[in-house]
Amino acid sequence: MSAELRFDLDPKKAIAFFRGKGYSTSFAWQEIWQYEHDAAFTVAKMMNVDLLRDVRAAVDKALAEGQTFHQFKDALQPRMLEAGWWGRAEMPDPATGELKEVELGSPRRLRTIFETNIQTSYAAGQWAEIQQTKADAPYLMYDAVHDAHTRPEHAAWDGTVLPADDPWWETHYPPNDWGCRCGVIQLSGDQVKALGKEVADKAPPMKMREYTNPATGEVSQVPQGIGPGWGYAPGSSRTDLDRDRELLVQKEKAFRDGK
Repeated sequence: MSAELRFDLDPKKAIAFFRGKGYSTSFAWQEIWQYEHDAAFTVAKMMNVDLLRDVRAAVDKALAEGQTFHQFKDALQPRMLEAGWWGRAEMPDPATGELKEVELGSPRRLRTIFETNIQTSYAAGQWAEIQQTKADAPYLMYDAVHDAHTRPEHAAWDGTVLPADDPWWETHYPPNDWGCRCGVIQLSGDQVKALGKEVADKAPPMKMREYTNPATGEVSQVPQGIGPGWGYAPGSSRTDLDRDRELLVQKEKAFRDGK
Protein backbone atom coordinates (compact mmCIF):
# COMPACT_ATOMS: atom_id res chain seq x y z
CA MET A 1 0.00 0.00 0.00
CA SER A 2 1.47 3.29 -1.05
CA ALA A 3 -0.71 5.69 0.91
CA GLU A 4 1.31 7.70 3.44
CA LEU A 5 0.83 6.61 7.04
CA ARG A 6 -0.05 9.15 9.71
CA PHE A 7 1.00 9.01 13.35
CA ASP A 8 -0.97 11.36 15.61
CA LEU A 9 -0.15 9.86 19.02
CA ASP A 10 2.35 11.08 21.59
CA PRO A 11 5.68 9.59 20.44
CA LYS A 12 7.24 9.23 23.91
CA LYS A 13 5.97 5.71 24.58
CA ALA A 14 6.70 4.68 20.98
CA ILE A 15 10.30 5.86 21.34
CA ALA A 16 10.65 4.11 24.71
CA PHE A 17 9.39 0.86 23.20
CA PHE A 18 11.75 1.06 20.23
CA ARG A 19 14.76 1.89 22.39
CA GLY A 20 14.00 -1.10 24.61
CA LYS A 21 14.78 -3.55 21.81
CA GLY A 22 17.95 -5.56 21.39
CA TYR A 23 19.33 -6.72 18.05
CA SER A 24 19.07 -9.84 15.95
CA THR A 25 20.33 -10.73 12.49
CA SER A 26 18.09 -12.78 10.21
CA PHE A 27 18.13 -14.05 6.65
CA ALA A 28 14.35 -14.37 6.19
CA TRP A 29 11.82 -12.08 7.82
CA GLN A 30 9.89 -15.14 9.02
CA GLU A 31 12.76 -16.08 11.37
CA ILE A 32 11.77 -13.35 13.84
CA TRP A 33 8.13 -14.08 14.57
CA GLN A 34 5.35 -11.94 16.00
CA TYR A 35 6.04 -10.85 19.61
CA GLU A 36 9.76 -11.58 19.13
CA HIS A 37 9.82 -8.19 17.41
CA ASP A 38 9.05 -6.65 20.81
CA ALA A 39 12.52 -7.73 21.92
CA ALA A 40 14.74 -7.41 18.86
CA PHE A 41 15.39 -5.02 16.00
CA THR A 42 16.18 -6.81 12.77
CA VAL A 43 16.33 -6.25 9.02
CA ALA A 44 16.08 -9.41 6.93
CA LYS A 45 19.34 -10.27 5.14
CA MET A 46 21.26 -7.48 6.86
CA MET A 47 24.19 -9.38 8.40
CA ASN A 48 26.48 -6.33 8.57
CA VAL A 49 26.44 -5.41 12.26
CA ASP A 50 27.57 -1.82 11.77
CA LEU A 51 25.00 -1.22 9.05
CA LEU A 52 22.24 -2.72 11.19
CA ARG A 53 23.15 -0.29 13.97
CA ASP A 54 23.08 2.61 11.51
CA VAL A 55 19.63 1.62 10.24
CA ARG A 56 18.35 1.37 13.80
CA ALA A 57 19.77 4.82 14.55
CA ALA A 58 18.00 6.20 11.47
CA VAL A 59 14.66 4.73 12.61
CA ASP A 60 15.24 6.12 16.10
CA LYS A 61 15.89 9.58 14.63
CA ALA A 62 12.78 9.34 12.47
CA LEU A 63 10.69 8.49 15.53
CA ALA A 64 12.20 11.20 17.70
CA GLU A 65 11.98 13.94 15.06
CA GLY A 66 8.74 12.91 13.37
CA GLN A 67 10.43 12.48 10.00
CA THR A 68 8.56 11.61 6.82
CA PHE A 69 9.52 8.57 4.79
CA HIS A 70 11.28 10.74 2.23
CA GLN A 71 13.45 12.36 4.91
CA PHE A 72 14.31 8.90 6.24
CA LYS A 73 15.10 7.58 2.76
CA ASP A 74 17.27 10.56 1.80
CA ALA A 75 19.34 10.14 4.97
CA LEU A 76 19.76 6.34 4.87
CA GLN A 77 20.01 5.40 1.19
CA PRO A 78 23.55 6.86 0.75
CA ARG A 79 24.77 4.79 3.74
CA MET A 80 23.33 1.61 2.23
CA LEU A 81 24.90 2.36 -1.14
CA GLU A 82 28.23 3.02 0.55
CA ALA A 83 28.01 -0.33 2.34
CA GLY A 84 27.16 -2.16 -0.90
CA TRP A 85 23.80 -3.22 0.53
CA TRP A 86 21.67 -2.24 -2.45
CA GLY A 87 19.97 -3.88 -5.39
CA ARG A 88 19.93 -7.60 -6.08
CA ALA A 89 22.75 -9.90 -4.99
CA GLU A 90 23.54 -13.53 -4.31
CA MET A 91 23.69 -14.61 -0.67
CA PRO A 92 24.06 -18.03 0.96
CA ASP A 93 21.07 -19.10 3.03
CA PRO A 94 22.59 -19.77 6.50
CA ALA A 95 20.11 -22.59 7.11
CA THR A 96 20.90 -24.57 3.96
CA GLY A 97 24.06 -23.08 2.47
CA GLU A 98 22.17 -22.65 -0.80
CA LEU A 99 23.13 -19.59 -2.83
CA LYS A 100 20.06 -17.45 -3.46
CA GLU A 101 19.40 -14.29 -5.41
CA VAL A 102 17.91 -11.76 -2.99
CA GLU A 103 16.85 -8.14 -2.87
CA LEU A 104 18.92 -6.00 -0.50
CA GLY A 105 18.33 -2.26 -0.32
CA SER A 106 15.71 -0.61 -2.54
CA PRO A 107 13.18 2.20 -2.19
CA ARG A 108 10.53 -0.45 -1.56
CA ARG A 109 12.50 -2.08 1.23
CA LEU A 110 13.35 1.27 2.80
CA ARG A 111 9.65 2.07 2.93
CA THR A 112 8.95 -1.31 4.52
CA ILE A 113 11.65 -0.76 7.16
CA PHE A 114 10.33 2.72 7.91
CA GLU A 115 6.61 1.96 8.00
CA THR A 116 6.87 -1.34 9.87
CA ASN A 117 9.11 -0.04 12.65
CA ILE A 118 7.39 3.31 13.05
CA GLN A 119 3.87 1.92 13.04
CA THR A 120 4.53 -1.02 15.36
CA SER A 121 6.35 1.30 17.76
CA TYR A 122 3.37 3.65 17.86
CA ALA A 123 1.02 0.68 18.25
CA ALA A 124 3.11 -0.60 21.16
CA GLY A 125 3.15 2.85 22.74
CA GLN A 126 -0.62 3.04 22.48
CA TRP A 127 -0.93 -0.48 23.92
CA ALA A 128 1.06 0.63 26.97
CA GLU A 129 -1.21 3.68 27.32
CA ILE A 130 -4.31 1.49 27.05
CA GLN A 131 -3.11 -0.78 29.86
CA GLN A 132 -2.55 2.24 32.11
CA THR A 133 -5.92 3.88 31.44
CA LYS A 134 -8.34 1.03 30.76
CA ALA A 135 -9.98 1.39 34.17
CA ASP A 136 -11.45 4.70 32.98
CA ALA A 137 -11.66 3.88 29.26
CA PRO A 138 -12.17 0.11 29.08
CA TYR A 139 -13.16 -0.27 25.42
CA LEU A 140 -11.37 -0.32 22.08
CA MET A 141 -12.93 0.40 18.70
CA TYR A 142 -11.33 -0.95 15.54
CA ASP A 143 -10.65 1.96 13.18
CA ALA A 144 -10.03 1.15 9.51
CA VAL A 145 -9.21 3.53 6.67
CA HIS A 146 -11.86 3.26 3.98
CA ASP A 147 -10.32 3.57 0.55
CA ALA A 148 -9.28 1.38 -2.36
CA HIS A 149 -6.26 0.06 -0.45
CA THR A 150 -8.18 -1.27 2.57
CA ARG A 151 -8.45 -5.04 2.93
CA PRO A 152 -12.06 -6.31 2.93
CA GLU A 153 -11.72 -8.01 6.33
CA HIS A 154 -10.31 -4.84 7.90
CA ALA A 155 -13.16 -2.77 6.46
CA ALA A 156 -15.63 -5.28 7.93
CA TRP A 157 -14.06 -4.93 11.40
CA ASP A 158 -14.28 -1.13 11.30
CA GLY A 159 -16.37 0.21 14.19
CA THR A 160 -16.22 -3.03 16.20
CA VAL A 161 -16.20 -2.14 19.92
CA LEU A 162 -14.94 -4.68 22.44
CA PRO A 163 -13.47 -4.56 25.95
CA ALA A 164 -9.74 -3.83 25.88
CA ASP A 165 -9.12 -7.17 27.58
CA ASP A 166 -11.09 -9.20 25.03
CA PRO A 167 -8.87 -12.01 23.65
CA TRP A 168 -9.76 -10.90 20.11
CA TRP A 169 -7.29 -8.02 20.44
CA GLU A 170 -4.45 -10.49 21.08
CA THR A 171 -4.55 -11.35 17.37
CA HIS A 172 -6.46 -8.42 15.83
CA TYR A 173 -4.88 -5.36 17.46
CA PRO A 174 -3.52 -3.46 14.45
CA PRO A 175 -1.46 -3.23 12.36
CA ASN A 176 -2.63 -6.54 10.94
CA ASP A 177 -0.42 -6.94 7.87
CA TRP A 178 2.27 -5.27 5.79
CA GLY A 179 1.14 -1.73 4.99
CA CYS A 180 -1.97 -1.97 7.18
CA ARG A 181 -3.06 1.52 8.26
CA CYS A 182 -5.74 0.45 10.74
CA GLY A 183 -5.70 1.50 14.38
CA VAL A 184 -7.82 1.47 17.52
CA ILE A 185 -9.63 4.22 19.41
CA GLN A 186 -9.83 3.84 23.18
CA LEU A 187 -13.23 4.77 24.62
CA SER A 188 -15.06 5.14 27.90
CA GLY A 189 -18.61 3.87 28.25
CA ASP A 190 -19.99 7.39 27.78
CA GLN A 191 -17.90 7.87 24.64
CA VAL A 192 -19.22 4.62 23.18
CA LYS A 193 -22.79 5.88 23.69
CA ALA A 194 -21.95 9.34 22.30
CA LEU A 195 -20.74 7.71 19.09
CA GLY A 196 -23.98 5.76 18.80
CA LYS A 197 -22.07 2.50 19.18
CA GLU A 198 -22.65 -0.57 21.31
CA VAL A 199 -20.14 -2.91 22.90
CA ALA A 200 -20.35 -6.16 20.94
CA ASP A 201 -21.63 -9.20 22.83
CA LYS A 202 -18.91 -11.25 21.18
CA ALA A 203 -15.95 -10.74 18.88
CA PRO A 204 -16.31 -11.07 15.10
CA PRO A 205 -16.10 -14.67 13.90
CA MET A 206 -12.56 -15.85 13.37
CA LYS A 207 -11.83 -18.11 10.41
CA MET A 208 -8.41 -19.73 10.42
CA ARG A 209 -6.12 -20.81 7.60
CA GLU A 210 -3.04 -23.01 7.69
CA TYR A 211 0.33 -21.36 7.18
CA THR A 212 3.71 -23.07 6.84
CA ASN A 213 6.62 -20.83 7.84
CA PRO A 214 9.15 -21.22 4.99
CA ALA A 215 12.03 -20.27 7.29
CA THR A 216 11.30 -22.74 10.10
CA GLY A 217 8.91 -25.29 8.61
CA GLU A 218 6.52 -24.67 11.50
CA VAL A 219 2.84 -25.04 10.66
CA SER A 220 0.41 -22.68 12.39
CA GLN A 221 -3.14 -21.41 12.14
CA VAL A 222 -3.45 -17.78 11.02
CA PRO A 223 -6.71 -15.78 11.28
CA GLN A 224 -8.28 -14.82 7.96
CA GLY A 225 -7.45 -11.19 7.20
CA ILE A 226 -4.30 -11.21 9.35
CA GLY A 227 -0.97 -11.44 7.57
CA PRO A 228 1.37 -14.25 8.66
CA GLY A 229 3.53 -12.91 11.47
CA TRP A 230 1.10 -10.09 12.31
CA GLY A 231 -1.30 -11.94 14.61
CA TYR A 232 -0.16 -10.27 17.83
CA ALA A 233 -0.45 -6.97 19.69
CA PRO A 234 2.86 -5.06 19.40
CA GLY A 235 4.22 -4.32 22.85
CA SER A 236 2.02 -6.84 24.64
CA SER A 237 4.91 -9.17 25.51
CA ARG A 238 6.57 -6.33 27.43
CA THR A 239 4.10 -7.07 30.23
CA ASP A 240 5.80 -10.47 30.67
CA LEU A 241 9.16 -9.15 31.79
CA ASP A 242 10.76 -12.52 32.50
CA ARG A 243 9.92 -13.87 29.06
CA ASP A 244 10.89 -10.61 27.41
CA ARG A 245 14.28 -10.50 29.14
CA GLU A 246 15.00 -14.14 28.32
CA LEU A 247 14.11 -13.62 24.67
CA LEU A 248 16.16 -10.44 24.54
CA VAL A 249 19.22 -12.26 25.92
CA GLN A 250 18.82 -14.99 23.29
CA LYS A 251 18.51 -12.46 20.47
CA GLU A 252 21.48 -10.40 21.66
CA LYS A 253 23.64 -13.54 21.93
CA ALA A 254 22.67 -14.53 18.39
CA PHE A 255 23.49 -11.00 17.25
CA ARG A 256 26.96 -11.09 18.87
CA ASP A 257 27.64 -14.54 17.46
CA GLY A 258 26.56 -13.40 14.00
CA LYS A 259 23.91 -16.09 13.78
